[in-house]
Amino acid sequence: MRYGELTRKLGRLGIEFRRHARGSHEIWWDPQRKLYTLIPNHPGRDIKKGMLAKILKDLGITEENLQGM
Repeated sequence: MRYGELTRKLGRLGIEFRRHARGSHEIWWDPQRKLYTLIPNHPGRDIKKGMLAKILKDLGITEENLQGM
């Protein structure tokens, strides 16, 4: 999954961009549950499975939640 696809799906779930972090990374957060995660923004590259799993775990989301978006 690429950055743009992931952030669109997270946005539909109510997760918001919070601020830029070090390098080409961004901090996103769920204001309802007050959970944060770090998302790499590397254009043209897929987010690796391990990183995607960590992002979803940080936000308390399952892959099934994303598939429906």
